[in-house]
Amino acid sequence: MIVRDLHTAKNTERRVDSEGWNSVRLLLAGDNMGFSFHITTIYAGGELQFHYKNHFESVYCISGEGSIEDLATGEVHEIRPGVMYALNEHDKHILRGKTEMVMACVFNPPVTGNEVHRADGSYASADEHQQAAAG
Repeated sequence: MIVRDLHTAKNTERRVDSEGWNSVRLLLAGDNMGFSFHITTIYAGGELQFHYKNHFESVYCISGEGSIEDLATGEVHEIRPGVMYALNEHDKHILRGKTEMVMACVFNPPVTGNEVHRADGSYASADEHQQAAAG
């Protein structure tokens, strides 16, 4: 059984900070669950473009308000507490925080914890990440 406390984890290497957001990765690839689980905060006023080409992601809004724009269709969906979205087609998107948003996120395949967004808004695939770590 794995038990982790968000309030403790946010003060460890499990917290990743970036421009416009931070993420506390409570489950990672090394936990061998087949997915990773994060609590991510999108800062108010943030406008973040992502394109997870190598991962599927599902997100549930715990608090705050914002929107997500599907860049393939131009559709904009409002995000508020209780709304979930899933990037089931590796959807390129823009996430906008009207207020600070706290989101519960699941990634498949799981992230290792060391990923950073590349220029195109994606994370490297697990194979690319392992090759880079091997150096």
